[in-house]
Amino acid sequence: MPNTAYNASQKKKRINNIVSILSLFLILLIDQVSKAVISSRLSVGRSIPIIKNVLHITFVKNTGAAFGLFKNNTYFFIAVSVIAVILIGVVLVKAARRGNFSEKFLFYYSLILIMAGAFGNLIDRIRLRYVIDFIDVRIWPVFNIADSSITIGTALLIISFTRFDNKINV
Repeated sequence: MPNTAYNASQKKKRINNIVSILSLFLILLIDQVSKAVISSRLSVGRSIPIIKNVLHITFVKNTGAAFGLFKNNTYFFIAVSVIAVILIGVVLVKAARRGNFSEKFLFYYSLILIMAGAFGNLIDRIRLRYVIDFIDVRIWPVFNIADSSITIGTALLIISFTRFDNKINV
């Protein structure tokens, strides 16, 4: 007689792994497609208002980090991004193998968001030597989908640490 609890657990593990991988690639795809569209349709510095004085699409070449800080350190940012993607990837693979992704969903999903964003900007840095930014809310530096993914992932990571008293094993 098959062990139905074990089969259900294995099925849940597989579903969580598939959702994780699909989420990562979907975020990466949206980031890269949006950047390709912006760079093919706008010249650098051009801005199109979506909601006047609130939301604009503005094509910016960012050679720095978040908010344009530390400009022209491309190789440093490539190295940091590669290290981050590898370390987060190791943590996520371990979680997938252990099958405990759903136990700490918020923690692991925050890492997926951070990894997807880091990888999206890493592709730009390697391919172009700068990151394409285009979301302009006028009261904040121009950013992109990858930046949003990293920011949301970081916020969720902080929440996951404050919500759980027990230690998260990576």
